[in-house]
This record gives sequence, C-alpha cells and structure tokens, in this order.
Amino acid sequence: MSEKKFMHAVGFFEGLPIDEAQSFMDEKEMVPNPGPRDVLVKVKAVSVNPVDTKLRQDTIKRNALRVLGFDAVGEVVGIGKEVEKFKVGDRVFYAGTTTRAGSNQEYQAVDERIVALAPENLSDEEAAALPLTSLTAYELLFEKFGLIPEENANKGKKILVINGAGGVGSILNQLAHWAGLEVYATASPKNFEWLEKLGVDHPIDYHDDLKASLRELGVHEVEYIAVLFNITRYLDQIKHMVKPFGHVGTIVGIHEPIDISDWKNLSVSFDWEYMFAKTDHDYKIETQGDALKLIANLANEGKLVTTLSKVYSDGINAANLKLATKDVETGHMLGKVVISGPFNGGE
Repeated sequence: MSEKKFMHAVGFFEGLPIDEAQSFMDEKEMVPNPGPRDVLVKVKAVSVNPVDTKLRQDTIKRNALRVLGFDAVGEVVGIGKEVEKFKVGDRVFYAGTTTRAGSNQEYQAVDERIVALAPENLSDEEAAALPLTSLTAYELLFEKFGLIPEENANKGKKILVINGAGGVGSILNQLAHWAGLEVYATASPKNFEWLEKLGVDHPIDYHDDLKASLRELGVHEVEYIAVLFNITRYLDQIKHMVKPFGHVGTIVGIHEPIDISDWKNLSVSFDWEYMFAKTDHDYKIETQGDALKLIANLANEGKLVTTLSKVYSDGINAANLKLATKDVETGHMLGKVVISGPFNGGE
C-alpha cells in the first residue's frame, strides 16, 4: 500500500445525538501502515455494539476524525514484518481495541494477536456479529468464573443469565450450554423461542420476581449469576440466590455504589468483565486471538450459531451506520445488527 493512498472512513468530530447530520460522516483518510505485529485488513462487514454508542456519545469536540467500530470481518491485504499467524488473502475476524482507529474504515491495521481466522461456515455478516460479544462471554465464563472451556466439562452446575436475549447473552447462553451448565435466562416471553434455540434450558420472564420464578422450577440457589444489565436493578433480588463460593459477574458500568457485604461470609466472588481491558492495558492480549479461534471452531462444528438478527447489506457508510446505531440505542435489539458491503459513502 502506498503511504499516500486514501480510503473511505466513517466517523465524527464530536459526540452528537444520532439524528444529527454530523453524528456520522463519510470522510477520506489515509490508509494505515501496518506495524511489525499488525495485519492490514480490507474490511467487509462490521457490527454495532452498545460500547460504540457509549464511546461516541462521550466524545468531546476534536479536530481529528474519530473512527469507531470493533467487530469486523475482512481480508488480510498486508502484513507487518513480524507477523507469524496470517498471510495475505486470509479471511479474518476480530473485535479490535479502543486504543486505535476502528473497523468503520476501508482498511484497518490490527495486532495479529487479537485476530483469528473467520469461521468458514459463516457468511461475512454472520461472522461479524460474533467477536466482541463472544470474547465478553468467554472471558466472564472461563476466566472470571473459572469454568472449564471444554464441552460438557461443568456438568451439575447452574447459571442464571439476566438479559439473556441481548448481544452478549445470546452468546453466553450457548457457551454455557456447550460447557455443560444448566442455563436459566431472563427475557421477554416473546423472545423465549430465541433463548431455547441458543441452549437455554429454562427461559424466565424478566417481568416476574426472579426468586419466585426459580422456586417454581425447584431451584433456590445457583453457582453462577451473569448480570448483563445494570446490576443495581437486580441486586436485592439476587443477593440470596447465589450459592456459597459462587460467582456473580456483570458487564455494565454503574454510577452508584453497590453493597455486596452480604456475600462476604459466603465467599462469593464479584467479577467485572470489560473486554477491552486487555488491549487497554496490554495484558495477555494473545488470549483474545486464542479465544476467537475456539469460537470459530465451535461455529464450524455447528456447536455455536451466529446471533445475527439484522443486516444493512448495501454498503458501509454514514447513513447505514446511523440506522444500525439507532437500532442498538433503542436497547431492545435481539441479537446483533451488522452492516456489510463496500465502503460507498460520499459516492
């Protein structure tokens, strides 16, 4: 790639409400030069996540275009001199990092250690729905909760998943089921069929009292609780539902203190999970590439299905990014929304 080659990029200079004209703009940027450990990827499909909307909304006015986008599928078109895992022509997927320009651009430089070959059995759109939510679910289950990442290796244990039909829940249910857990998950009743398709043994109406719902199923306590929503809303309900030496984990930031002192004498662990913590702090980042390799293998074996639920397939541009972001900002997305096709903004 020539240093002076330009590419299409979709970004913004200020975090504005999504309906404003400049909330996303089609711009031209320089094609990045890959660093020693980087692959240069021609991006074919991207997904929008809640973290995209949060980072956009929090951006103060700046002079340089901010390009977000984390989930991506694309083709390797260049490699750095120290790259070992990939070659030009490889089809890859990844969740990227908050510390570099994201996937909402035609060409993206990504550290090979957080990349894996994309699942062969999935389309670009199906594969683009997976990386960020898969890594979040994988890290919470197998790193924070300490479960064994092998098929049926955790038989006899139960997990309660709050907000089971969202992006992360839709993957976490599947991984928990694959790993042998009995899965209880909350959602709106209209999404129970979706939950059951994704390996949930016992769908629970999130409108109802959780403790009463579990009691009706003959369960008083579970070993693991994954709260994929603001935990302050659920803390009083779940305080006495976790077994001694169990784990409670959440992925959503909170703005007020929470009292978890009731769990002290139960030796219950409280776990935060933030997928970008590893790349933000250069901590064992190669484990993300390894986890995505497992995810791809499970998808190829038919043991994990994509959570894609909506596609804008006529190009990656500001207009489609606005539409997809609106879908996510409603807070009621079932599964994932993906944008695919050529970068065709401003043409």
